[in-house]
Amino acid sequence: MAARAQGGDAGYAPWMDSAPWPLAPADLEDARRRVEPRVHRTPLVRSRLLDEIVGRPVWLKAESLQRSGSFKARGAFNAVVAGLEVGDSRGVLAVSSGNHGQAVALAAGELGLSATVVMPENSSPVKATAVRAYGARVISEGVTGQNREQVAADIAARDGLRLIHPHDDPLVMAGQSTVAMELADQLAEVGARPQAILAPLGGGGLLAGICLGAASLLPGVQVLGVEPETADDGARSFYSGQLVTLDEVPQTAADGVRTLHLGRRCWEVIRAQAEGVLTVTERELAEAAYFLFTRVKLVVEPTGALAVAALLRARPELPAGAEVVCVLSGGNCLPQQLAELTALPRQRA
Repeated sequence: MAARAQGGDAGYAPWMDSAPWPLAPADLEDARRRVEPRVHRTPLVRSRLLDEIVGRPVWLKAESLQRSGSFKARGAFNAVVAGLEVGDSRGVLAVSSGNHGQAVALAAGELGLSATVVMPENSSPVKATAVRAYGARVISEGVTGQNREQVAADIAARDGLRLIHPHDDPLVMAGQSTVAMELADQLAEVGARPQAILAPLGGGGLLAGICLGAASLLPGVQVLGVEPETADDGARSFYSGQLVTLDEVPQTAADGVRTLHLGRRCWEVIRAQAEGVLTVTERELAEAAYFLFTRVKLVVEPTGALAVAALLRARPELPAGAEVVCVLSGGNCLPQQLAELTALPRQRA
């Protein structure tokens, strides 16, 4: 897919100035204080068969079992609560392919705010339905992957709403750092010391948050992003040293990573702190989702299976036998979508 490099302030929006940047350790601790009482402590899952297949111990951080069905609840609650703490009681607006929209709708509803979510017309039906079920207004007519952020910015300005960006908002990023902070506690409880954490990479909020959260609590642990080969703007950016933008919305079953480029502030963190970015094919993605469903008994959406997909291919980037954590970022998908995705491995078997 064609791509282009961006200049220094590409992706910048004035609303970002209202949040702390760069994030300090105190900002991450504030996020933990706000988030912990409102989200699940998601389990670490093991699979003996997966360990045998990939030749290494693997821990699965099941954010697919998180409130609203994904890790996005962490960033949404942090951003909404932080706003209320400084007296900002405006309604909130999210731009999302689905998971961030659900999370913002959930957080806003619980905290007494209205929520509006701008979603592309081709968004997952199960995610759009869930956003509405949480009480949010959904705007999708004429919305595409290319124009969704501009549509959202226009609506926020017109209606006086507070825009909570899905990844490039520092408060959202700080909320996502609690994945790593919680993970550090859990690993200490079981006496595990992985060499790497693998996490899906779309706009970069999750990966950047994990980098920040792991920096002090899991020193020496490598953090790597995983994205589809058809949506490899993160890999191109990381290995070229320049933020790259795709010319069109990538075609992949992993709808949560159909972004055109990394967030500007996410990119700052990823470039400085991540160890690398891996890519996987659509078949590898399907095999991972199929394995998680049939053998680990976890319903994981395509995006959420990216990290496991990377492990199922021999990865020279990871030392042989090294203990690894895979973040399963979400579980919001229809049975029909899972059946279509897993058709390839079933046919091959």
